[in-house]
Amino acid sequence: MTTLTHLHVDIDVRVQTIRENRSDWLCGKGCDGCCRRLADIPQLTAAEWDLLREGLAALPPERLQEIRGNMAVLSGQRSPPITCPLLDLATGSCPVYTQRPVACRTYGFYVQRDLGLYCHDIESRVADGALANVVWGNHDAIDHRLAGLGESRALTDWFERWDSGK
Repeated sequence: MTTLTHLHVDIDVRVQTIRENRSDWLCGKGCDGCCRRLADIPQLTAAEWDLLREGLAALPPERLQEIRGNMAVLSGQRSPPITCPLLDLATGSCPVYTQRPVACRTYGFYVQRDLGLYCHDIESRVADGALANVVWGNHDAIDHRLAGLGESRALTDWFERWDSGK
């Protein structure tokens, strides 16, 4: 089992534990709020990019062309919110969901000590006391584990290098 796979398993256990105890959990199929309101271009480690690239390579050419256009637009965008260039806007789904980066896997289930939860809807429910019994994952620990998975670059940079054959 690779280091990234092991990390995915650990994240999946935390996410599943939260979902099992909260049938009303906000994050789920059909919710794409985080994908439509990114604060910045996602950063991926080399290991995450290798996995994501496998998913991209398996997409139909027309879908990949759409993503290519989205990446070009995103490369020129300077201010948030940012929409994930991989998101299928018509369906609100991710075409490479199985290969998605760690940040996508942890969003809504992990807390970063100094930065919080990020999702406004979840933060509102926390403020109202509705999620008092949730045991959040520690995103600082995830970041520490990610640091050992190779260099980190912006999604647009990885994509451009791959797409141009570099």
